[in-house]
Amino acid sequence: MPLSSNDLRNGMTLDLPDGLFSVVEFQHVKPGKGGAFVRTKLRNSRTKAVIERTFRADEKIEQAVVEKREMQYLYKDGAHYVFMDNTSYEQLSVEAGSLGEAASYLKEGDSAVLQMYDGEIVDVDLPAAVELAVTKTEPGIQGDRVSGARKPATLETGLVVQVPLFVNPGDRIKVDTRSGEYITRA
Repeated sequence: MPLSSNDLRNGMTLDLPDGLFSVVEFQHVKPGKGGAFVRTKLRNSRTKAVIERTFRADEKIEQAVVEKREMQYLYKDGAHYVFMDNTSYEQLSVEAGSLGEAASYLKEGDSAVLQMYDGEIVDVDLPAAVELAVTKTEPGIQGDRVSGARKPATLETGLVVQVPLFVNPGDRIKVDTRSGEYITRA
């Protein structure tokens, strides 16, 4: 649906000729000379790259209506992830590529909000932190207490994160889904 550049707000999704973008930041500028304009920072929904774009004041832009559906991840079927809609109980098979980085944080039974546009997944909203079990890591050596030392650990989803030396296989840890970093032992 058409929208004036004067009505832009953070979080809005725009359907531009070069793809789907969400508004990260916007600023109305009215210089002393010449026409007013809107300076924006936009994030590409697929690549996550941030670009800057300037629109004339009152320029018509196409707003994309993105549907957010809360779904539960049921199981992995080959290269596909199977989700169930929490309201209609309808199942949806999704390619791993459509989920992007979110696939590394999902385990069976977890909930996620899938953002869909024209039947295609454009983004996945996860909780800020998830609890995952450590499946493989080197044991910490007794007496090795270097402050802040880290070692790699493989988690149940296949994600590898840097953890402190005291974390052992079988431990459950919290991982930040935005940065992919270890937070604490659960």
